Amino acid sequence: MGDKPGLRPDGQVGAALAAAARDILGEARTAIDEGATPDAVAVHEFRKAMKRWRALMRLLEPTAGSEAERLRLEARDLARELAEARDGQAALDALADLSKGEGATLSERSLASVRSRIEQIKQAAETTTLTDAVRGRVRATLDAAAETLQTWPLDRVSFAEVAGGLADNYARARRAMPPEWSRAEPEDLHELRQRVVVHRYQMELVVPLWPRFGKVWTGEAQRLRERLGACQDDTVLAGLTRPRAPLARWRSRLLPLIEARRAAHVAAAARLAARLFAERPKAFRHRLEALWESREPADA
Repeated sequence: MGDKPGLRPDGQVGAALAAAARDILGEARTAIDEGATPDAVAVHEFRKAMKRWRALMRLLEPTAGSEAERLRLEARDLARELAEARDGQAALDALADLSKGEGATLSERSLASVRSRIEQIKQAAETTTLTDAVRGRVRATLDAAAETLQTWPLDRVSFAEVAGGLADNYARARRAMPPEWSRAEPEDLHELRQRVVVHRYQMELVVPLWPRFGKVWTGEAQRLRERLGACQDDTVLAGLTRPRAPLARWRSRLLPLIEARRAAHVAAAARLAARLFAERPKAFRHRLEALWESREPADA
C-alpha cells in the first residue's frame, strides 16, 4: 500500500495525481493482458483497478469536470459487464463463511453438493464473460483514458482542493450509514460499501504524508469494506436459493445460516463505521490540511 503513488511531502500535488492515474491504468492493463492468469483472477484484479480508478475520477471531477465523470461511468459500466463472473466467487465465499457461524451447519454431503452447483454457475459465467472482444474493448477504453488524462491541467490542483474532495467523499460515506443497522436493507449496505470503497482508495493518496495515520485509517476502511462485502456475498448466495433458482432445494437449510452470518457482519460493520466516521467532515478536512501544513519537504 505504501508503495503506491501518493501525495508526498516533497512532491507536487498534480504530479502525484497523474502518477496515481497511470499506476491504476497500468494495473488494469496488466490484469487484462496477463494471458496465463485464470479469467476469474483477471476479472477480480481488473475490477479492483476500476474501483481505484473510479475513486480517483470522482476526486478529480471538480478539476476535469464532465470528462472525469465520463471516464468514471465508463469504468463502472465495464466493471458491471464483468460482474456475473464475480457473483459465482461471491457465493462460494459466502458458503465458506457459513462454517464460521454458531450453531448447526450443512452436512458435508449437502455442503459438497451446494459447492459443486455454485462452481458450475461460476465456470459457465467465466467462459462467456472475458471474451477476446471484451478484452479488446477494455484495452481501447484504457488507451483512450490515458490519452484524455494527458490533456488535464493537473498541475493547477492544490492540496486544499484535494482535501476538500476527500472530505466531501468522507461525508458521502458518513451520510450513507443506516440509522438502524439491524434493519438495514441489502441495497442500503451495498450503497454504503460503494462509498466506503471510494473513501478507502482516495485515502491511499495521503498515506505517504503520515504513514502511520494513513495505514491505520485505510486498514480500518478496508475492514469495514470487507464486512460490508461479506453482507453482499450473503445476499448473492441467498438469491440463488429463490424458487426455481439453482439452490432452491437447499433454501430452508441455507437461509437461516445466511441470515445469522449476515447479522454478525452487520454488527461488526456498525462498530467499525462508528469509529471510522466519528469526526464531522469539517474536522476531518482540518486534520488533512494539518497533515499537509506540518509536512517536512526535503528541500525545506
